Amino acid sequence: MMQGHRGLQHGPCKLGQWGPRYRASQPRRKPFSTAKPLRGPTVTQPPGQKKIPKSSKVAIFVEPSPFSHVSGMKNRFESLIRGLTQAGDEVMVFTPDQAPPEEYCGAKVFSVLGFKLPFYSSPTLLLSPALSVRVLWHLCQVRPDVIHVSTPGLMVFAATLYAKALRIPLVMSYHTHIPEYIPKYTWQGLVEPMWSIIRWCTRRSDLTLVTSKAMKDELIKNMCRVKSIDVWQRGVDTEVFHPRFRSADMKARMTNGHPEAALLLYVGRLGAEKNLAVIKGIMEQVPGCRLAFVGDGPHRKELEQTFAGMPVVFMGMMRGEALSQAYASADIFIMPSETETLGFVVLEAMASGLPVVAVAGEGCWCR
Repeated sequence: MMQGHRGLQHGPCKLGQWGPRYRASQPRRKPFSTAKPLRGPTVTQPPGQKKIPKSSKVAIFVEPSPFSHVSGMKNRFESLIRGLTQAGDEVMVFTPDQAPPEEYCGAKVFSVLGFKLPFYSSPTLLLSPALSVRVLWHLCQVRPDVIHVSTPGLMVFAATLYAKALRIPLVMSYHTHIPEYIPKYTWQGLVEPMWSIIRWCTRRSDLTLVTSKAMKDELIKNMCRVKSIDVWQRGVDTEVFHPRFRSADMKARMTNGHPEAALLLYVGRLGAEKNLAVIKGIMEQVPGCRLAFVGDGPHRKELEQTFAGMPVVFMGMMRGEALSQAYASADIFIMPSETETLGFVVLEAMASGLPVVAVAGEGCWCR
């Protein structure tokens, strides 16, 4: 067992399985001491604390939808939901999705009204205010032991309201470092107001989970509430991402018929915040190398123009075994993004046996 915080207990976790297993074990905002580590399924509770239940009820508010929007956050929340239900917890998920599944790995899924961002062209990147009598009714019926909401976003305000009204412990998880995105898509003057919102979030939550030690340091440096911040440990599924998926046919596809050439690989969203144009300068200094982009995004057309005439292949979206083969069949993984909160693709590349060239910044700088 891994030690929990603020009355939230982490359950068994294998490599590739993430997810705090929540246990509401004390009154809101009255944490018990975590000086003694948890040594097994039997935990001695401090005097006056309620007994930890064998299973919990968990309400998850997440935007964009992990069932339709492809990102590192998708992997984390799908693994979280799967891990909670496998552990016997009752899970309900509220997310903006135009065609959501009725359930996912035993968790009930409820769609809420969502809208697209005007400055980011993606049909699946939907945000939602999540203020709804229907949502409140479901919460009152189930009475979850904990509410978990992804941040930053709009759902955090509704989740905070529901948690306060129903006196339910609130967990927030921080996945997208918006202050770094703002200058690339909108106006620099919005950065400080965004930090004010992030600070407010950490002060309203019982626990704020960040995806790396570097991101924890960044939030603390910007005066977020230190006591509520902890790192949600990273992991990768080594059954899915492994060198055994190396494929000569896949490398031939990604090199446009030149499998003997050194192949650079990038996997992820093709967005302005990913700093992908700098790879052009690298390729100009390494004659004979080739590059494959796996993924899609609003910046694809600009990148196609930037790399026009160069040995670059845009593979588009890839999933399942094809994605595993793409990772394992390249020679070097490259990650120029300076805005990562974790960089799941870096972990997946390393698990696939690739050396990684990445910026030494924030989430990609593993500590």
